[in-house]
Amino acid sequence: MDKIWLKNYPPGVPAEIDVNECESLQHLFDGACRQYAAKPAFSNMGRTLTYAEVDAAAERFGAWLQNEAGMKKGDRLAIMMPNLLQYPIAIFGALRAGLTIVNTNPLYTHRELVHQLNDSGASAIVIFDGAAATLAEAMPDTPKLKHVIVTGVGDLLGFPKGAIVNFALRHVKKMVPAWNIPGAHSFTDVVARGGSLKLDKVPLGHDDIAFLQYTGGTTGVSKAAILTHRNLIANALQCVAWMPSLRQLDPTVITALPLYHIFALTTNCLLFLFIGGHNVLITNPRDMKGFVKELARVKFTFITGVNTLYNGLLHTPGFEKIDFSTVMGAMGGGMAVQAAVSERWKKATGRHLVQGWGLTETSPVVTVNRLDETEFTGSIGYPMPSTELSVRDDDGNELPIGQVGELCARGPQVMSGYWNRPDETAKVMLPGGWLRTGDIGRMDEKGLSYIEDRKKDMILVSGFNVYPNEVEGVVAKMPQVREVAAVAQNDERSGEVVALFVVKNDPTLTAEQIIEFCRGDLTGYKVPKFVYFRDELPKTNVGKILRRDLRDELRKQHPAS
Repeated sequence: MDKIWLKNYPPGVPAEIDVNECESLQHLFDGACRQYAAKPAFSNMGRTLTYAEVDAAAERFGAWLQNEAGMKKGDRLAIMMPNLLQYPIAIFGALRAGLTIVNTNPLYTHRELVHQLNDSGASAIVIFDGAAATLAEAMPDTPKLKHVIVTGVGDLLGFPKGAIVNFALRHVKKMVPAWNIPGAHSFTDVVARGGSLKLDKVPLGHDDIAFLQYTGGTTGVSKAAILTHRNLIANALQCVAWMPSLRQLDPTVITALPLYHIFALTTNCLLFLFIGGHNVLITNPRDMKGFVKELARVKFTFITGVNTLYNGLLHTPGFEKIDFSTVMGAMGGGMAVQAAVSERWKKATGRHLVQGWGLTETSPVVTVNRLDETEFTGSIGYPMPSTELSVRDDDGNELPIGQVGELCARGPQVMSGYWNRPDETAKVMLPGGWLRTGDIGRMDEKGLSYIEDRKKDMILVSGFNVYPNEVEGVVAKMPQVREVAAVAQNDERSGEVVALFVVKNDPTLTAEQIIEFCRGDLTGYKVPKFVYFRDELPKTNVGKILRRDLRDELRKQHPAS
């Protein structure tokens, strides 16, 4: 397909980026720390670290990983925590040591954590104490895991604030379950001890693996997208190129999405390193009142989030008093931005939400709208520089403009494949480096693309993927259940939630029992919110349950807002 979108690019945006501008993420971080040493890099809960301070702490952390933990180039380090100052230190310390990072959701259950640690082969983990009890339970089932580093939420907030925060979370609010992991190390001790150790520089290049970024699987097994240094450098550079004025600013970005999510990792953490930006880390964005108070204290330039986050802010008292005069853009991704939310956001802030689209497998940004759009288009935008988008039929043949098919993407941000899953890789990669995204859409004559539906049965809860087979696999373990199907149900707050259709084996089985059972094996956003009982489920001639029929039934009853 001709790159028809190029003629509608914003002024100053190039058709291509030079990914060779940066050798590796290690090179990116080192350069940012030299160039912007005195500038604020990351803030959290009132404490700010400059680039020089993050640089020093990351150096010490990496030295400990090499010398005390004996980790070598390519070894995997899992990071399991919310947005804390410890997160970027762990990321860049590990990258300096030549390691591969396994981002891990701190809300994972025992089952989910065991799978991810074993599948990735992680030999060490950095974890916040609120999730340490889950890890303690998982340890007997994760024989490859040798080193555990535990941190408290307040560890880097300074004295006395840090001690007060840790005491309150552990003993007053009771948010840190009791745990016991023999031989576990303290994050602060590790960083301190690393000060007397030497970090050996590890040569890294574009083809080295930077992150194993886990996403759901249609078979119910979470799989890791292999994201190389090239993939992530390319996507960060593409985002910088899309907003050329960024290089002339000292931007501050609000990072409320978790850094373990690819959206925040790239568009906040990595992108803003190129321009010496300041990341304000929000640890608990669900505390909307606290979030609004933080926004009122900060003069920020950008904010990224999902539709539900923006909708929540708009309904929080005090939001209307925030000064938005310095804000250049609010980026929405991870799930569809609703037109009504964008309109309300514009009324409150003066600017529409700027919608983009991508996947974990694309690092993640593939398309984005122009920042200077005056109206919400409903489109997912134009392909990024050095990115191609093609609409294909089921056989991989390209379709004409305006026709609906599967969106396929090609560019330097596209993953090299799935970790240890050549069969899954073969299902999504077409010849020539094209990725089947699983999203059904179309492109218009301007080069703007639109999502029509999802080819996969994935359920998107507040920007997080939930795969039906995983949920069904858990529910099917209940002897009282004969058949089960998990589908998406529209929800005003989360976009979608998980709904179950169940055929009982035991007539006394209740919806509450099923939901409670799921809470033991599934992260909160994967737990079904609705359960519908049926005498039978619709099936194909060969007995496959027709999820689409069930989903369509719910869409009629609960249309999208």
